[in-house]
Amino acid sequence: MDEHRQIFIHESHEQITELNNSLLALESNPEDAEAMDAIFRTAHTLKGNAAAMGYENASTLAHALEDLLDEVRQGRIEVSPELMDLLFDGIDELEAMLAEISETGETTIDPEETGGEIRALIEAELAADAAADEPVEADAETVGETDEARETPDRVDGLVSGDLADALTTLAAGADDPLVHARVDVGDSDMKGVDGLFVLQAVEGAFGDYESAPPADDIEDGDYDEGFDVFVVADSPAVVEAGLDAVSQVESVDVTDVSAAVGHEPVVAESEVEGDTGKADDRTEAGADADTTTPATDDLDVEAVDEVTEKPDRAGMDDSISSVRVDVDQLDTLYGLVEQLVTSRIKLRREMDDLDIKKSENLDELDKISSNLQNTVMDMRLIPLKKVVNKFPRLVRDIARDQEKQVDFTIEGEDIELDRTILTEIRDPLMHILRNAVDHGIESPEEREAVDKPPEGRVKLTATRERDHVTIEVSDDGGGLDVDSIRTKAVEKGVKTQGELDAMTDSEVYDLVFHPGFSTNEEITDISGRGVGMDVVHSTVTQLDGTVSVDSEPGEGTTVSLRLPVTVAIVKMMFVRVGDTEYGIPVKNIDEVARLKDVHTVKGDEVIEHDDDIYPVVRLGEVLDEPAASRNGDGMLLRIRPEKRQVALHCDAVLDQEEVVVKPLEGVLSGIPGLSGTAVLGDGDIVTILDVVTL
Repeated sequence: MDEHRQIFIHESHEQITELNNSLLALESNPEDAEAMDAIFRTAHTLKGNAAAMGYENASTLAHALEDLLDEVRQGRIEVSPELMDLLFDGIDELEAMLAEISETGETTIDPEETGGEIRALIEAELAADAAADEPVEADAETVGETDEARETPDRVDGLVSGDLADALTTLAAGADDPLVHARVDVGDSDMKGVDGLFVLQAVEGAFGDYESAPPADDIEDGDYDEGFDVFVVADSPAVVEAGLDAVSQVESVDVTDVSAAVGHEPVVAESEVEGDTGKADDRTEAGADADTTTPATDDLDVEAVDEVTEKPDRAGMDDSISSVRVDVDQLDTLYGLVEQLVTSRIKLRREMDDLDIKKSENLDELDKISSNLQNTVMDMRLIPLKKVVNKFPRLVRDIARDQEKQVDFTIEGEDIELDRTILTEIRDPLMHILRNAVDHGIESPEEREAVDKPPEGRVKLTATRERDHVTIEVSDDGGGLDVDSIRTKAVEKGVKTQGELDAMTDSEVYDLVFHPGFSTNEEITDISGRGVGMDVVHSTVTQLDGTVSVDSEPGEGTTVSLRLPVTVAIVKMMFVRVGDTEYGIPVKNIDEVARLKDVHTVKGDEVIEHDDDIYPVVRLGEVLDEPAASRNGDGMLLRIRPEKRQVALHCDAVLDQEEVVVKPLEGVLSGIPGLSGTAVLGDGDIVTILDVVTL
C-alpha cells in the first residue's frame, strides 16, 4: 500500500469513528450544537480527503451526508430515529468502501442508492418548507448542483464586493479582531488537492471559521491555479502571515487587512497602538483603507514580533515534527531485535559465570542500556484502550435499537494503555460480553417498569490499572444470572455433579458460564446468548496470562471482570529444578519462597497454613511426571499469590531469576493445561514456562 493511501485509510477510519460517536451524542441530545458542529466538520474533511485521493464514489457519498448534515445544522430537518438510521447507513457504506480501498486500492460500491435516499430526504424537506410558506433558498451545493457555477474573482476588490461579500460580512460580524485576506501560493504541486486540503485544515485549526475563493470543495479537488484566497478573523495580518508561512505546503503568502471593505470596525487595544516605550505603532487604526497592507517585520517593536511568532505554535501550526507513524511490521521487527538482544545479554552473562570471570562494568552498562531500550520498545507497543472501545458505543446502540431497548452506555478509563497484542486479542471477547449484556442482560422497557426500574438500562465499561495489570469490567443493571438455573443446567449437561455444586460458592457457580456451549437461556437469538462465546472469552484471556470472572445479583445485574497484564513476552522468571528438568515460573505470580516444612495432611492431601489460610501443596514432580523428582521431605515451596491461585508449588530446587523472552505455544501445543510457553536461555536450552492457573 502506497504511503498516501495508507495515511488516507488510517485517518478516514479515525474520522468514521468520530462521526459514529458524535452522531450518538446528537441522537441522545438533538440540541447538542457542539456535537452537530463536530459531525459537520468531520464529514467535510472526510469528503475532501476522498476527493483529493481520487475516490469519487466515497467523496460523492460523503458529500451527500455533508449536505444532509448541513440541513440539520441549519434547523431545516429535525433529528429523528429515521434520520439517524439513514446517517448511520451512510457511514456504514463509507466504511465498506474504505475496506475495499484498503484491500484493492479502489472501491466498486455504488453510492447511488444511499445517496439517492439522502438527496430525496433533503428535497422532500425543502418542498415541505416551501409548501408551508417557509421557503428555503438553497445554494447550488444543497440541491446537488456542482460548484462550477460559482465565480472565482481574481482580485481582492472583486472578492470583497462580489459573491463573497455577504459571507465575509457574516464572518466578521461581532468580532473584535480585523478581517484578514491571505493570498496563498502553493507553487507547482503534483497533488494540488492534497496540498490545498492541508492548508485549509491548518487555517481552520488555527483561526476557526474561514471563507475561501474558490470554495473549499474546489480547493480540495485541486481546481485552482497556483494559489487561492482565504479570509479569516485574526489578531493581525502578521499573525496570519507567520502562521501560514509555517505550513510546509505554502510557497508564499501575501496578507491584507480588508476590514474596511466590508464595513467591519475591529477594536484596537492601546497596546496595539502604542508600545511600552511610548512609541506609536505603525499599524493602521480601524477604518483604514482596504488596500492598506501589513507593515514589514522591521516596523514592529520586539514584543510585537514575539507575539507574532509565538501564536501560530500555540495554534498547532508549528512546522516541527512531534510524532511519526510507524508501520506495525517495523515495530514488530524492532521488538524482535530487542528480544534477541535480551537473549544475547543472558548468554553473555552465563558464559562469564561459567568461566568464573569477574563482573565487568562494561557488561553492567550493557545491562542498563538494553534494559532501557527494552522498556522503551515495550512502551512503544502500548496503545490506549480507546483504540478498541471507541467503536463500542455504536455497537451497543445498534443492538439496543434492534431489540427495541433503551440503553445508556458509558466508558471510563479509555486512556489506560495495553500492549498492542493484548488489545488486539481482547477486542472480540469484549464484544461478546457487551452483546450479552444488551441482548440478554438488559430487559425491555416494559419489563423494567414492571419491577420499578427506569425504562432505560445501564451498561458500563470500566478500566483501571494496578501496577502491571489492567482490570476491565463490563457491568449492566439488567436481570442478572439465576444461580439455581445455572446449577440445574450444570447437572443436566454433565458439567458438575450435584455434590460438587453443593460445595461450590455462588461465585464459583457463576464461572460455569465459561464452559463451552453453556447457557441458561431458553431462547437463542442471532445476536448472542449468555454463555454463547463466553468460552472464547475465557480461553483468550487465559492465553494472555489473564483471568476472567463473573459476579451477578438476580434482578440487579451482572459484572464480567477481565484482569490482564499490561505487557507480554519479556517476563522476569524464576527458574526451578524438578527432577532433572528446569522450568520457569513468572515471578509476578509468586508470593513467597521457603523450604519445605510445616506440611500437614488433611484427608490425604498435603496443605500448608499462611495467615490462617489453607494452601494445598502441588508437587510438580507428580504433576509433570518427572521420575527423578524428590518424593520425600526435601525441596522448596513456592507459595502462589492467592489472587492468582491459592496453592503452594513444590520443586526440588530454586535456581535463579532472569528476564527472558517468552514465546507462546502454538499449533497442537497451544492450550495445554499447565503450560504457557517456552523461553530460550543463554546456553541455548529451551525451558518450559508453567501456567500456575491451569496447572
